[in-house]
Amino acid sequence: MRVPILMPQLGESIAEATIKAVNVKTGDPVAADQEIFEVETEKAVMEVTSPIKGCVAEISAQVNISYPVGTVLGYLEISEDVAKKMGDAHEGSATESSSKTDISPQEKESLPGNNTNALQGETHKLEKSEVTPTIPGLPVPAKAKGATYISPRLRARMQELGLNAADLSGIAGSGSAGRVTVEDFEAFMSALEEKKTTAASSMRIAVADSMRRSWTRPLATVGTPVCLDKLLAHRNSCNPKPGPTLYAVRALALALSENTANAGQLVGNQIVHPEAIDIGFAVEVDDGVLVPVIRDVDKKPLNDLTQQYASLVEAANKRRLPMEASTPPGIATVTNFGSFGIVWATPIPLPEQNLVLGLGHGRKKPQWDSESSSWVPVVEAEMTLSFDHRILDGGAAGRLLWRVAELLQSPENL
Repeated sequence: MRVPILMPQLGESIAEATIKAVNVKTGDPVAADQEIFEVETEKAVMEVTSPIKGCVAEISAQVNISYPVGTVLGYLEISEDVAKKMGDAHEGSATESSSKTDISPQEKESLPGNNTNALQGETHKLEKSEVTPTIPGLPVPAKAKGATYISPRLRARMQELGLNAADLSGIAGSGSAGRVTVEDFEAFMSALEEKKTTAASSMRIAVADSMRRSWTRPLATVGTPVCLDKLLAHRNSCNPKPGPTLYAVRALALALSENTANAGQLVGNQIVHPEAIDIGFAVEVDDGVLVPVIRDVDKKPLNDLTQQYASLVEAANKRRLPMEASTPPGIATVTNFGSFGIVWATPIPLPEQNLVLGLGHGRKKPQWDSESSSWVPVVEAEMTLSFDHRILDGGAAGRLLWRVAELLQSPENL
């Protein structure tokens, strides 16, 4: 009996994955949940495992080719005993299944995961559903909706080539009121053939699409300086030492737990409050950014989060984040742009969030000490909060940012 190895659903928003390595060969015995393929999505490197114990009968997928979710990547040969234990066959059907190509709905329902692991006959061949660029040298962008007027004719042409409205930002329109005409578009595309291009990675395309969707909202940023002396002193007394970003993650979580509406989503005329205070933090990786998420940060003290934070940073650097650490996304993100020497920035919230807290580079500055009536040196950093202006006004955002700064002055209580 043959069982297909399918490309699984590796995340809520992931439609396909690229085969990066095949770790078995035809004839190899495999155990249930043994890694068979290493695949790369727009977010991470992940594994496709064996759905059941068996022997590799066929590997149809090819390295460096992308396949949509549900595509058959190969087949396993399983014994009658295994089939009977799994309840995959009715009485007497095990000897017939090698030539059987049609499976009844009842048989599919009896399989683990229903249609995810549906049996296929030997004559069933891999359907090549490869994802390739429509124009050589140009990436296949993520699904998009144009934010400006585009004629039906031009929109049809863009959809044919897999492009979106943001890709036309560099075109000077010659039509009425500066509209981009089909002729403008075709001239632009022809000119690209003479220019040097570099293929964008799936990570870069994912970041670009995320930022494009974020920018459909009215975003604003507020900022305030924050003294880091107490934070740094507390950090030096800890073993292991928490990262400065983790202090900000914990402080933001506590501040949001006091008024969850600040991290809500506006849907129609309702603000939907988050069910949990899950906070993400930005980690730079090759050609992009990953945002690992720590769950229920408001309920866990800083000491209990230190090891988890370090493990997530390491997993993100290897692009091997566990699914539970990225899906679903958190309600807000913290980004430490100060690690790049940047003093002030206006980071953009993820489309699923309305808040991103930024921490700038700490620098020695003079601060007036009223007790000694003198200037004293302190380490100070600029902290910013970018937000969806539909949900928060400047005053509410400022009070939230001030509360985070206040909590950072008592790091021993985080």
